[in-house]
Amino acid sequence: MTNVEQPIRTHGGAGKPAGGMSPQRSKTMARRAAIAGGVGTLIEYYDFAVYGFLAVTIAPLFFPSESSGASILATLAVFGVAYVARPLGGIFFGRLGDRRGRRSALVITVVCMGVACGILGLLPTHSSVGVIAPILLVIVRLAQGFSAGGEVGGAATYIAESAPPNRRGFFGSFTPIGSTLGFAVAASVVGIVAFLTTDEQMDAWGWRIPFLLALPLALICLRVRLKLEDTPEFEEMADKEEVTKSPLLDVIRKNPISVLQVVGVAIAMNGSGYIGLTYFSVYLINDLGFSKDAVYWTSAISIALACATFPLSGMLTDRFGRKPVLAGGYIAYLVIAVPAFMILGATASVIVVGLVYFVYMVLNGVVQVPAFPLFTELFPRTVRYTGVSLGFNIGTIAAGGTAPYVAAQLVESTGSGMSPAYWVIGVCIIGLLTVLTIRETGKTALPT
Repeated sequence: MTNVEQPIRTHGGAGKPAGGMSPQRSKTMARRAAIAGGVGTLIEYYDFAVYGFLAVTIAPLFFPSESSGASILATLAVFGVAYVARPLGGIFFGRLGDRRGRRSALVITVVCMGVACGILGLLPTHSSVGVIAPILLVIVRLAQGFSAGGEVGGAATYIAESAPPNRRGFFGSFTPIGSTLGFAVAASVVGIVAFLTTDEQMDAWGWRIPFLLALPLALICLRVRLKLEDTPEFEEMADKEEVTKSPLLDVIRKNPISVLQVVGVAIAMNGSGYIGLTYFSVYLINDLGFSKDAVYWTSAISIALACATFPLSGMLTDRFGRKPVLAGGYIAYLVIAVPAFMILGATASVIVVGLVYFVYMVLNGVVQVPAFPLFTELFPRTVRYTGVSLGFNIGTIAAGGTAPYVAAQLVESTGSGMSPAYWVIGVCIIGLLTVLTIRETGKTALPT
């Protein structure tokens, strides 16, 4: 065979095939995998999300302008720039995970993300170094994007390969719980810092604290992940010398349709999700005049409460399949998108805003939770990490990192706070059409 080589092991000992595990060991490993994957993803997305919640604060520090709208657009554009590096990170960490083990890749991603986020908290501002400040900001955001590009695909793969076949949806829900709860933790930390500082202190040095906290958080996650073994699927693949030399070429040549299907679902999931996770806070503060403290805490509480419903979506997808739950979520978004923005634009009540936020993020779970196990079920184990990461990150570039910028630009150019709702409708139609092309995978074993 010309495309297979003996892997370099990262964890001692020969692994046991997945089918050779006792049910008790399988459940224990699934729980550990879900917790380690979820906690790591939470910390990675905390690092990534802090920037979004501080966008209004750091905009004039790095992009001073007579127009606050112009500063915000520039800051959100840099938020989107980070996503340009995600496919490169997905390819790099996908290759590492498919050739040398899922565990190795997941350990490195969280270290890189934590260091990059800590560095961002130490950057000089425009008033100190001029144009060098936004250049450095772009470089650090690219490093964050590169690292994040390998996280979600790796966590989803690790959890799916460690979970019992009939519980992949439930245990897989820990990946979107982690990624979404990371935004809630970020909002909470930013809210605490904003509460404890004056506006002048926040602008001077308070904004740095949430970024610097990423360093101890990364150390906690590193300790958790270093205790993990690799997945039974990878160990069996390594024992049988099935590890491929070029996962990227293999997945493009042999599974192009699966990659495109992941792209379509990821466009819908991220294009709708990032409107709630990132743009809502900018819109509420910058356009509607809500106080920063109120928005940060409303975001944190609403997102956290919504995350509590994600395991239910996981159980539903295990019971009824991936496709019905995904389709139901997209249709619900089509129904509520316009009313949600109408209510936000018309209310002055933080409680009403919180209810809209909560409902919106519950639906985000409905479309996220089935997607991650579905992604892993579309690829054989030799290219699973690479295939999931490649498709997911392309979809994230297309509609995730761009979503806050597009939404802000729509409002700026049309003068209508309702206009982002039509973006949500558009991406969900793409997701719905994509789901129609996918066979149901929820009741089948992971392909080998």
